[in-house]
Amino acid sequence: MCGIVGFTNKTKNADAIIGKMMERIRHRGPDAGGKYVDADVALGHRRLSIIDISSSGDQPIFNEDRSMVLVFNGEIYNYREIRDELVRSGHIFATNTDSEVLVHGYEEYGTKLLGKLRGMFAFVIWDSKKKELFGARDFFGIKPMYYALMGETFMFGSEIKSFLEHPDFKKELNEAALENYLTFQYSPTGETFFKNVFKLMPAHYFKYNSGGLEIKRYWDIAFEEDKNKSLKDWVDDISDTFRDSVSAHKIADVEVGSFLSSGVDSSTVAAVANVDKTFTVGFGKDEKYNEIGFAKEFSKAIGKDNYSKVISPEEYWGSLEKIQYHMDEPLADPSAVALYFVCNIASEKVKVALSGEGADEIFGGYNVYSDPGGTLYDRLPRFFKRGVGKLAQKLPAKRGVNFFVRKGKTVEERFIGNAYMFTPAERKELLKITTSAPDPMKITGHYYKRVKKADDVTKMQYLDLHLWLSGDILLKADKMSMANSLEVRVPFLDKKVMKLAEGIPVKYRVTRKQKTQQTKYITKYAMRLAAKNNTPKGTEKTSEKKKLGFPVPIRVWLRQDKYYAIVKDAFESQSSKMFFDTALLEKLLEDHKNGKADNSRKIWTVFTFLIWYRVYFEHNGEYAQTV
Repeated sequence: MCGIVGFTNKTKNADAIIGKMMERIRHRGPDAGGKYVDADVALGHRRLSIIDISSSGDQPIFNEDRSMVLVFNGEIYNYREIRDELVRSGHIFATNTDSEVLVHGYEEYGTKLLGKLRGMFAFVIWDSKKKELFGARDFFGIKPMYYALMGETFMFGSEIKSFLEHPDFKKELNEAALENYLTFQYSPTGETFFKNVFKLMPAHYFKYNSGGLEIKRYWDIAFEEDKNKSLKDWVDDISDTFRDSVSAHKIADVEVGSFLSSGVDSSTVAAVANVDKTFTVGFGKDEKYNEIGFAKEFSKAIGKDNYSKVISPEEYWGSLEKIQYHMDEPLADPSAVALYFVCNIASEKVKVALSGEGADEIFGGYNVYSDPGGTLYDRLPRFFKRGVGKLAQKLPAKRGVNFFVRKGKTVEERFIGNAYMFTPAERKELLKITTSAPDPMKITGHYYKRVKKADDVTKMQYLDLHLWLSGDILLKADKMSMANSLEVRVPFLDKKVMKLAEGIPVKYRVTRKQKTQQTKYITKYAMRLAAKNNTPKGTEKTSEKKKLGFPVPIRVWLRQDKYYAIVKDAFESQSSKMFFDTALLEKLLEDHKNGKADNSRKIWTVFTFLIWYRVYFEHNGEYAQTV
């Protein structure tokens, strides 16, 4: 696990510049650093040693005649098989690291190499003969890749902050990204919060040469139900495939741990992987916000030591600038801070930790996926439900009313992902600025068109796999782990696991419970049954737990004078006044404090942006260390 940076060399002092860019991301790879500079390109690499931990695995890495140069971030889990194939084809390897298969593999197979890979990756290869850069990002977007074209300079990197060190980089706020963010709570498109800086989207590669920049998609998800298998067959196949993935993800020359909450995903990972240690964080003593007791019990059941931490409110709030600095772009997911702290305690014991990200998107685990199914009201004609929905929209929003509003819309009209903060009308009213941001449905419509013939659950999963997963879940996993020089691996997000899950019938993803049971639906049904078979006796209830996410008491804190005052000061700041109608912000805050409404997530979305803006535009990419 590492960090990469680079640029086309049209500048003086390229060696010094690439060194400064590398230093900005030292946290991604404190073990070693390497660079390559010629008249055309400068490449830099920071290394966190996991496989072939001797210096022979240091990067950049070359092919035999040194005409191709690689910088790579990630892990290739099937590198041994690919290596054997390349050796049989005559390639000579200089190291035992997984990285080297990429440079020889690209030389042998070209872009077809990507179809052979199993792993998480973001890498760039410089072909000095063709004078061409080739870069690729993994299938799900586990590892980040950013790029920018500033004048005659093309630059790329694992983190945007490295670009701040390049003299050609022009730092400007992308106001359209702010408007999109107010709805999604993250940046949902290929654009970033920095004007003219872009993400290479998951499962895409680029080529950059004198002819310009070419970007192509190389892989996609294709749900297609296989109705020939029984439920038992699916459960057995999930178990076998996941065990194979875990085995691949444990390849390392260092100790491996696992994050552990009270949920089925992390518990299954920890049990199947037989990790060395588990790690958990929580807040206070309330079980709604603290799962440490469960984690210790489960760890004991699997015979492992659990290391835990209770995060104080002071630690949480004191770390916010640091968190947004490492995030590169504002992310209003409160659990990102908790993830930072669990990565922090894990990094004191191990270099690699396994985590359960991706299970919900792949197997149908979010509670909202049960929404399309089953009620008698769903069976009524569309025109009737739409009419009732329009009438309900005119009434004050509350739970019963919202049901009819929601059911009056198609899934394409109502679902943009797991977070929906401000509606287009609300964000227009809140913002003082006018931007070119598209309507949320235009952003999501691009993905819905690809699965227009699918059922509603599949449509929702497909959207989350392309937007929510990479834009929120994996973004915070990468940035928070790398802030602590820790490698996080996600065995659910594996090509073989995804291939299997594509065929699972909807009824085995989200199924209706029996009348005797309290709740109506079970999410990721087949996966939960597989999990039950893979966890110790006495812990079976883990597989039945409702999805909780990573609960953080933001709602409670914002009603306390101390934290209410911190947010109010931010809302009254000059930066806030540049972008927002501060009277509306203060009303959101006051109504929340007085218990008139739960505005916590909307408040947090704006507050997080203001913290991020302070770090990158008021403090020029520096943060105040307060904990």
